Amino acid sequence: MRRRLARLLVAAFIGVIVLLAAAAVWTRSQLRASLPVLDGRVALAGLDGPVSVERDALGVPWIRGGTRLDVARATGFLHAQERFFQMDLARRRAAGELAALVGGRAVPLDRDIRLHRFRAEAKRATELLSPADRQLLNSYTAGVNAGLNALGAAPFEYLVLRQTPSPWRAEDTFLVVLSMFITLQDTEGAYESTLATMYRVLPRELADFLAPAGTEWDAPIAGPQFATPSVPGPDIYDLRSRRRGKQPIELPEPEQSVDARTRPASLWGGASWPAVARERRRPAPATGSTPDRWDALFAEWDRSRLRDGAIGSNNWAISGRLTEDGRPLLANDMHLAIRVPNTWYRAALEWSEASEPGGRHRVIGVTLPGVPAVVVGSNTHVAWGFTNTYADWNDVVLLELDPSNSNRYRTPSGWTEFERHDEVITVAGGPDVHQAVIWTMWGPLLPADDRSSRALRWVAHDAERLATALMTVDAARTVTDVFDRANGRGTPGQNIVAVDSAGHIGWSIFGAVPRRMNLDGRLPVSWADGTRGWSGWLETSEYPRVIDPPSGRIWTANARVVDGAMLAKLGDGSYEVGSRASVIRRRLMERDRFSPRDLLAIQLDTSADFLARWRDLLTRTLDASTLNGHPRRAEVRDLLARTWTGRASPDSAAYRLTRAFRDEVTRRVIRFVTAECYEADPAFDYMTVRRREGPVWKLVNERPLHLLDPEFASWNDLLLASLDTVITTTTAGHEGPLKDRVWSEFNVAAFRHPLSSSLPLVGRWLDMPVHPLPGDLFTPRMHWGVNGASERMVVSPGHEAEGIMQMPTGQSGHPLSPFYGTSHEAWINGTPTPFLPGPAQHTLTLKP
Repeated sequence: MRRRLARLLVAAFIGVIVLLAAAAVWTRSQLRASLPVLDGRVALAGLDGPVSVERDALGVPWIRGGTRLDVARATGFLHAQERFFQMDLARRRAAGELAALVGGRAVPLDRDIRLHRFRAEAKRATELLSPADRQLLNSYTAGVNAGLNALGAAPFEYLVLRQTPSPWRAEDTFLVVLSMFITLQDTEGAYESTLATMYRVLPRELADFLAPAGTEWDAPIAGPQFATPSVPGPDIYDLRSRRRGKQPIELPEPEQSVDARTRPASLWGGASWPAVARERRRPAPATGSTPDRWDALFAEWDRSRLRDGAIGSNNWAISGRLTEDGRPLLANDMHLAIRVPNTWYRAALEWSEASEPGGRHRVIGVTLPGVPAVVVGSNTHVAWGFTNTYADWNDVVLLELDPSNSNRYRTPSGWTEFERHDEVITVAGGPDVHQAVIWTMWGPLLPADDRSSRALRWVAHDAERLATALMTVDAARTVTDVFDRANGRGTPGQNIVAVDSAGHIGWSIFGAVPRRMNLDGRLPVSWADGTRGWSGWLETSEYPRVIDPPSGRIWTANARVVDGAMLAKLGDGSYEVGSRASVIRRRLMERDRFSPRDLLAIQLDTSADFLARWRDLLTRTLDASTLNGHPRRAEVRDLLARTWTGRASPDSAAYRLTRAFRDEVTRRVIRFVTAECYEADPAFDYMTVRRREGPVWKLVNERPLHLLDPEFASWNDLLLASLDTVITTTTAGHEGPLKDRVWSEFNVAAFRHPLSSSLPLVGRWLDMPVHPLPGDLFTPRMHWGVNGASERMVVSPGHEAEGIMQMPTGQSGHPLSPFYGTSHEAWINGTPTPFLPGPAQHTLTLKP
């Protein structure tokens, strides 16, 4: 009996091994079948002639065809083969259709986005396309579906999810554009609503102080700095007396833990305060099959773009009179959350063009999978780059409801009924979820957060503008031509900096700017009587432009760029504080000659100008009287004195402690001075005010007693309590000296594939290796958790062979591809890599 049982157990064990081996062989065969085609000849229906695709050692393709349409079709083919899952996530994110792919845990994200009805808008935009753009988009769409169908198996992510990829539709390209709107702009009018609460609750003088138009960190290319207003006196607002005996308010937890930035967290663990407030009012979402693997990605997407982690970028231009060879130079590094694969896909496009020297038109740079265009790059005549503007791209409209009929609101034409839509959210593994969405003539009705009824007017909601998003600048010949093509496009508003081969440099806006009528857009107002609102869009001739400034230098870094009439047209959507812009300006003004490598050196600059004064403040605070009986405080002071390098270095404990001190002091100050705003409005979020550094710094230096939390006898007590909290947090779970608690331990560079945490043992191979990286949010080399430079580019048009291009991760989204992570090491190390594709390693011919 025992022998028989033993034989059965052995047979069962062998059977399990065989099954596991067979499963492994099948899985590997499916993975290999889904690899992109790199060599040979493939038929691609719809081509007018053959298209050559030559990939270099990094997998960067040079796509050569006879016509622009053929090249667009081939680009779609490559995007689908290398990045289809990334494209699918982007379109689903904007359409509010993630739950249909991954299940019930995505329902809250889908609910929020369905408010905007972007799928319906994208369909309308396709109907409004010009004939030429329709041809281009149709060619690209056909190429995407041909590329997907040419794979031997679906991309591996669908194997993991047990799903089948849906074909690409023309409207999906507009959804990818709208996904970038979601990434780069305020989707709910949070900043304007925050200001409204401040001006409703606080004296105007204090609201002006806490929401300044500028600070000492301003570094515009036109106009002066704007000073932070004076601290209001106790006769205006004696908050210390008003709050004595009251419970302190609790802010959402600051994003100061490694877990919050690099590991799977709860779905709302990184959400903005308004999102948390909404979720507390909302019934629990329908459950389905979504595994926890998606939590980190969802938290990253839902995390407010308005906090210290705001999406940013740098770009600048140098005129030819300041370069070694007389040619102008452009530098650009766009900061985004870095995932695996990266946001961008490098490519060189080339097609026949009779007007071009040699009869061929070339455009080289980075593309966005899902869109048939080069986003930033050079076409040998001009080079251009982007940074996010943070101008004012939406307005909150106060609604006047009919007291006799709550289904009506007042408009310039009289009482009008709300539009009501039943948005059906399909949920994989669960029942459909119905989302009631209400729209007005201006846009969607915003969620009720203990405020008055409000609607959102947003550039992203205009289908007519969106239909122009495919009108790119890749055929421009001069800086002026670039701006004529860029102004008015239906894309997320960007600072576009351009240079041309004749030596000109310039700045303007890529995007559609609304023409505001009798309002500045800063605070919500009623538009019911027709005297205020948007009156169309600025004409090209009305757009702000700066061309060939006397200094020969232009720079932008998400902070305010101009003043006066130009600023009035753009408005203020909460510009960045200017920490990066001020360092870039300083570096550009320090010398009179530049080479491409000099500009790369500025992109890699980690100067801690922004935190230097906080280090000095902390050093002054730690005098002899504060150290007695506090050995950890003494340890901090010693580190600041001996090891401070003035840079955000990965091995610096002094930088980490200074950064954490600044953040904790800021948190305590904000918690108190805005307490009555948080109490009055559960969705209030002062963190949307990006220039808060100005008022916070004034308070901790001028130390007005009437604005100090009564918990503390003096401002020095607040500073010391903040430091003690930092020490406790930094040493939690660690023994040993503070010098071992370095910046890279806190600011971890973990660049992950969305599915890696769900695949035991093998999942980690989908992620990029973890390296200690220099930089911070406030340095030109921006690195903050998953956020960083999604590309680095330095180029002079017509001289692309001397240009530089770096990109994290790699070209391919397939882990078995030779191009999965091949560009990552050079990006980590800051090693210059060529702007142009190198010698061909693989050649694919697409034939009609």
